[in-house]
Amino acid sequence: MEIKRGIAVSPGIAIGPALVLDTEGVRIPHRQIPAANVGDEIQRLHEAIAHAAHETRQSQLALTAKLGSQYGAIFAAHSMLFDDPSLLRELDEAIRAQLFSAEYAVSKVIRRYARALESLGADHYLSSRTADLFDVERRILDRLLGNRRESLDALREPVIVLAGDLMPSETAALDPNKVFAFATESGGRTSHTAIMAGALEIPAVVGLGKFLTNVSGGDLVIVDGDSGLVLIDPDAETLERYQALQVRHQRQVSLLSNQRSLTATTLDGTRITLMANIEFPQEAEHCIQRGSDGVGLYRTEFLYVGKSTDPTESDHFDAYMTVLRILGPEQPVTIRTLDLGADKFSNLPWAPPAEKNPFLGLRSVRLCLRNLTLFKTQMRAILRASAFGNVRILFPMVSTLLELRQCKMILSEVKEDLEEEGIAFQRNIPVGTMIEVPSAALIANNLAREVDFFSLGTNDLVQYTLAADRNNEHVASLNNPADPAVLRLLKMVIDSARNAKIQANVCGEMSGDPLYTQLLLGLGYRQLSVTPHNIPEIKKLIRSVTLSDAEQVAQDALQLETARDVTNYLREQMRKILPDQLEA
Repeated sequence: MEIKRGIAVSPGIAIGPALVLDTEGVRIPHRQIPAANVGDEIQRLHEAIAHAAHETRQSQLALTAKLGSQYGAIFAAHSMLFDDPSLLRELDEAIRAQLFSAEYAVSKVIRRYARALESLGADHYLSSRTADLFDVERRILDRLLGNRRESLDALREPVIVLAGDLMPSETAALDPNKVFAFATESGGRTSHTAIMAGALEIPAVVGLGKFLTNVSGGDLVIVDGDSGLVLIDPDAETLERYQALQVRHQRQVSLLSNQRSLTATTLDGTRITLMANIEFPQEAEHCIQRGSDGVGLYRTEFLYVGKSTDPTESDHFDAYMTVLRILGPEQPVTIRTLDLGADKFSNLPWAPPAEKNPFLGLRSVRLCLRNLTLFKTQMRAILRASAFGNVRILFPMVSTLLELRQCKMILSEVKEDLEEEGIAFQRNIPVGTMIEVPSAALIANNLAREVDFFSLGTNDLVQYTLAADRNNEHVASLNNPADPAVLRLLKMVIDSARNAKIQANVCGEMSGDPLYTQLLLGLGYRQLSVTPHNIPEIKKLIRSVTLSDAEQVAQDALQLETARDVTNYLREQMRKILPDQLEA
């Protein structure tokens, strides 16, 4: 058994066979065969190796003819691996002695070779041969699997997906009924892939570091989305323990579901508005199931990510109307305009060229203000939808007062166009701005005079305040919402909102972590927006505290000097209220 520790980003326990998305990208259908099938399985293996070797030699000849022998030599190295007698002997033995299927034997043996080469270190000349081994593995598996190869969006049996990283568009394509969980080598707690995992409500662990050469497709894997652990080939005792934990986790979820019909009201009678963050229209059903007070953040990037053409106005309108029909006309729905960033660009023609520092580059409203057709198309759809429900519009990543005024001016132009066309819309639609960069927090008093509400995107606010990339596991410890610098900005923003008598909602991952609930209430926030599956847990905590106690917690936390001190203090306070919840 091997245990890898990463960052827990979506809770739950999942147990199942691995699908490795580095070089395999396939589901190995079975690990073992009946003893009577050994001869046939070895023959099937030898035929696949012979075919893959022939294919490689043909590639070598074609490349030599086209570019010269020095390039053809790349495939010559691969051909030598197909003829390696020790490799062939080990493959045969894995089938004979351990009754491995041909596919599983190929993956298991070749990945052991790859680990041996990697252990020599990146500077050793032989370490570069790892890629050759993976190419050999892929070619043999291609032949063995034939028509049984499955794409990620067409899996016939459930798996646990393991990958170097997953693009948001790849994560969005995962079917929760067929993907029990996923784990990645890179990524951070607030990466968009992590957010997607929460939206899909499947366990996920990211930032594990290099581990994919240690696992083969079909290996039994446990993903512990509560503790941030991935266990490869667990022993019988560990497997039994995690199966019991799985049952316990499901029981806890069932108990928390009783919170659905209750209001998020503190022990001393203060009503907190507890809303949901959603990524896809169908998640509106999750909001109803969890007892939310509406949608505090509707991310609209799913309409663009992975697409080669722009969504039409009708595409936007239909998606928004799906949410409004499910939630009804009373519940608020805050629709954020396009927030495509460096980690989410698709292959759309207007996407900017590669930038040296894309996270500080042309993204979000900066991008929309350069592409007014794109911006106005979305605004028209949002305004049209506002005639059918309680819709609010939110502009992301505003960093200056001028940017916000430009966005509002374009919104006014779109309103005029709709009015001239006789199309119904809510003329006084509430307008908000995200506070997610330090400059916006510092001028919050000016921004507050221009909008109806703030929405605090703590994921980016923490990243930009502490200069710690939220997708980088190497600086994950620095990317900490409990840092005193972040707390002071949060206090500054809520004070500005209160002085201007406007609402302020916290919609980042910080609001969905029960560790910070008391702190946020104590700072003065009365609206929180979280991933739907976090609503019952946060609601239970709100119903277990008094506002006066929360204010004392915030006051004490603001006096502390380090993120570690703040975190330890908040844990201590939470343990006093709900010790069982903290342990869970």
